[in-house]
Amino acid sequence: MSSGILAVILGGGQGARLYPLTKVRSKPAVPIGGKYRLIDIPISNCLHSGIDTVYVLTQFNSVSLHRHIHRTYRFDVFGRGFVEILAAEQTMENTGWFQGTADAVRRSLRYIDLPDYKHILILSGDHLYRMDYREFVATHLRSNNDVTVSVKPVGLEETSGFGIVRMDESREIIEFLEKPTETADLERLRLPDAPPGRNFLASMGIYVFRREVLVDLLNRGTEEDFGRQVIPRAIAETRVGAHLFDGYWQDIGTIGSFHRANIDLAAELPPFNFYEPGAPIYTHPRFLPSSKINNAHVQQSMLSEGSIVMEADIQQSIIGIRSIIQRHAVIRKSVIMGADFYETDRDRAHNRSIGRPDVGVGEKCLIENAIVDKNARIGDGVQIVNAAKINNARHADYVIADGIVVIPKDAVIPPGTVI
Repeated sequence: MSSGILAVILGGGQGARLYPLTKVRSKPAVPIGGKYRLIDIPISNCLHSGIDTVYVLTQFNSVSLHRHIHRTYRFDVFGRGFVEILAAEQTMENTGWFQGTADAVRRSLRYIDLPDYKHILILSGDHLYRMDYREFVATHLRSNNDVTVSVKPVGLEETSGFGIVRMDESREIIEFLEKPTETADLERLRLPDAPPGRNFLASMGIYVFRREVLVDLLNRGTEEDFGRQVIPRAIAETRVGAHLFDGYWQDIGTIGSFHRANIDLAAELPPFNFYEPGAPIYTHPRFLPSSKINNAHVQQSMLSEGSIVMEADIQQSIIGIRSIIQRHAVIRKSVIMGADFYETDRDRAHNRSIGRPDVGVGEKCLIENAIVDKNARIGDGVQIVNAAKINNARHADYVIADGIVVIPKDAVIPPGTVI
C-alpha cells in the first residue's frame, strides 16, 4: 500500500512565532525532547509506515536542517529510498521565494509529478504526533477520494486556531472554514450528539492527494496556502474525504506550545511516548558517554546522553545532550537544550581569563519556566524567573514569549544577572 506514495514535508516559513529558536535554524531543525529535532517526527512516522521517499521543502535557515538530514537519513545504495531537501531556488520561470505551503509544492512539481508516485502525502515539519500513514492512505483508497484530510476532534475553545470541517454521512467533507468565530458558522459545523471537547472536527494540516488531482489543482490556480485556499477549492471541485485521528497531536507553532509539549514529555505517563516498543523516533546517532549524575536530585525529568549534573535540583525539565549543570543549580519546568561540543580545560581557562562563563548552567543558578538554547553560557548565580510576569518582550540577551523566558543559542548571561 505504501509503494507509489511520495511524502512532502513542509518546512514552514520564517518561524517568527518560534523566535529566537528559529533565529539561526528552520522550524523543522528546532531541537525537542533533549536529543531529537522536530523533523525527526514526520520522517520517523513515514519510515514506520513503509514510506521511504520523502522530500522536505524549506527556504529559511536551512543549513543545519540539511546537515542533520544528510547525517541521519542514509539509505542503502541499492534501494530507492531517500530523504532530501528541496530548498527554494531561482529558476527561469520564478526567481522569488516560496509564498506559502501550496506555492512551495507548486514550485517543486518537477520533482513530484512523476509516474512513480500515485499519491502525494503532504505533512508539516512542526507537529508532534505518531501516525501510521498506512491507515490514512487506506481510508483514502477505500473511499475513492481525490483528496483526504486528517481531522481530529476538538472543543469550542480550540476552533479559532484551526480549520474546521463539516462532513456528510459518508465522511465526504462538504464545508471547510479556517478559524471560524461567528456563532452561526460554529453551530453549522458542530457535530451532533458529540460530547463537549469533541464536538468539532479540526484539520491537522495533513493531506493525501491523488497526484493528478494535486497537479491539476496547483497548475490551474495561484493559491498560496493549502488550508485557507486549496482545500476549500478542492471541496468544491473534487471528492474530499475525512480520516478521523484520535491520538495525541500537538502543533508546535509557538514558544508556549513548544514549552508545554517538552515539559509534558517528562510526565510519568507522557501523552507522546518516545519509548514506544518497535517504533523508535530516529535521529542523528551520536557517540556520547552516559550521563553522569553526582549527588543530584532529579524528579520527573528527562536527561539526555553526555550530560554532567553536579549536586543540582532538577524538576519537570528536559536536559539536552552534553548539558553541564553545576553545583546547587535549581531548574524547574525548563528546557535546557545542551551543547554541540564539550569545552576543554584550555577553553575553560581562557573563559576565566576574559570573564566569560563556561558553556552550561553555572553554580547556584535558578531557572524556572524557561528555554535555554544550545551552547548558552549561564554564569554563576543567574536567576531566570520572569518575576515581573511579563508576557512578551525582547531584549538583547533574551526574549520573553508567552510568558516563557528564552535564552538564544550561543548567548552569554553574565554572573548574577536576574531576568
